[in-house]
Amino acid sequence: MAQYDKADLERRMHGAVESLKGDLAGLRTGRANIQLLDPVTVEVYGAHMPLNQVATVSAPEPRMLSVQVWDKTNVGPCDKAIRSAGLGLNPIVDGQTLRLPIPDLTEERRKELAKLASKYAEGARIAVRNVRRDGMDSLKVDEKKGEISEDERKRLETEVQKLTDSTIADIDAVTAAKEKEILGQ
Repeated sequence: MAQYDKADLERRMHGAVESLKGDLAGLRTGRANIQLLDPVTVEVYGAHMPLNQVATVSAPEPRMLSVQVWDKTNVGPCDKAIRSAGLGLNPIVDGQTLRLPIPDLTEERRKELAKLASKYAEGARIAVRNVRRDGMDSLKVDEKKGEISEDERKRLETEVQKLTDSTIADIDAVTAAKEKEILGQ
């Protein structure tokens, strides 16, 4: 049975783009957005858990996030995780609630966020290239097994490369739009 599966490659490459969009949604542009805290993981109960699994995150005001921690023993770890996440947020502890005022973005912070967006994009490009490599490897295995001819392998490799180029162009477009939004252009 042939190992090459174009639908699987498309799904995995599309997954890299969707993951990038989720990562970029967490980068703030001056407004409170609960997705801003999606990359934050908290060390509680001996494991690393996403913040939204130990607290309720809401945006009660346009420039304020509120994190209602369910277990009062987890307030400290949640506070520490948010501070160390590199988001530039400093929680104000109020009982079991953490209030996160969203400060205005300075030019320096905007540039840092644009660099972070580029870093996320490069990670997505690497993921797409890894999927391409897997597809190419499976085509070579299929050729060695005699399931496809050399000409068929070369045709399919060209197809995989076109899919890769298209997906990387999507990644570049999504990243450029986010960088433009962050830099306020």
